[in-house]
Amino acid sequence: MLKARDYWLIWSQINGVGSVSIQRLQQHFKKLEIAWTATANELIEVEGFGKQTVDKIVQQRSQFNPEQFLEQHTAKNPCFWTPADPEYPRLLLEIPNFPPVLYYRGIVEPLENQGITPMVAIVGTRTPTEYGCRWTRQISMTLARRGFTIVSGMAAGIDTQAHRSCLEVGGRTIAALGTGVDIAYPKENLQLCERVMNQGLLVSEYPSGTQPNARHFPQRNRIIAGLSRATFVMEAPQKSGALITANVANEFCRDVYVLPGRLDDKKSLGCLKLINGGASRIPVNLEELLAQLGAMPPLDEPQQLSLFEIPVQPPKSIPDLDPELAQVWQALSSEPTAFDQIIVNLNLEAGNLSAALLQLELLELVEQLPGMRYRRIN
Repeated sequence: MLKARDYWLIWSQINGVGSVSIQRLQQHFKKLEIAWTATANELIEVEGFGKQTVDKIVQQRSQFNPEQFLEQHTAKNPCFWTPADPEYPRLLLEIPNFPPVLYYRGIVEPLENQGITPMVAIVGTRTPTEYGCRWTRQISMTLARRGFTIVSGMAAGIDTQAHRSCLEVGGRTIAALGTGVDIAYPKENLQLCERVMNQGLLVSEYPSGTQPNARHFPQRNRIIAGLSRATFVMEAPQKSGALITANVANEFCRDVYVLPGRLDDKKSLGCLKLINGGASRIPVNLEELLAQLGAMPPLDEPQQLSLFEIPVQPPKSIPDLDPELAQVWQALSSEPTAFDQIIVNLNLEAGNLSAALLQLELLELVEQLPGMRYRRIN
């Protein structure tokens, strides 16, 4: 007999149905297993579900054998959590678009999943300077020695420095991947992945065998931010994936700390922008930093929704966009549009749309509002 966790996994296989849609299904029908057998007329009553979406669900569902899929899938992916599992990381459940399925490999620490062990993210450019590497190592080691779990993305550069430094002092680290947990990327980090598995955890929303895909890495950044009470941006140019992590951390009401750099250093311009927007500078005295981290308020306290005030600017010229990005941008207006409604309007898969929206955010053409709503900036 299928369990509640099985239906989180099953629904995640339906194209066009993402995390927010699955949550709405559960809220509407109370149980995902009831939603699985719902008629088209019943499904269309769910918030954000239009006729196109419902027709796609009904068509895919009719060709889907849940029992056969589960047998084959779990044989290749024995270790995963869904929101129906008590082990699913508590902090990740507090973000609006948490992964319906989180695969893992390594050593599980229950206190981390319960949100008791403090976890912080350290992210930055793939091509850091000596200054960025030095401070990354110092902060990662200092926090690891004080019992913090270091979260990063296993990318080259700052991420790699953060993971390695933590492991060198016997700390725990979690790597959120844009591939399956059985794939080392970049390949140069194969040994580092193995060390993390022996001393920490690899996590991903993608099943085993999933190869690197440029669309996956911006998407996984929300997992890095979602697992962490605070995010440290060590070095980041103006167009950097680390800025996505910082911005989503801010949207999740988590603290953002930034390593200040020189005004004429291109690799620090993204950091300087975050500081100008209200993010906290990393203090020179690391004891002061530890005191600040120890004073972080509970996550359920009301906090400011955005640290970054959007200044009034003249309309921007629109750069040349590839066809899919242009299609998404043209579908938006200055009025907020729900993520699920954009899926219906454009008939895109949720993963592809998420990646496109993240790229447009990085280009500062689109902004995300609370509740997974998006609008044009200009």
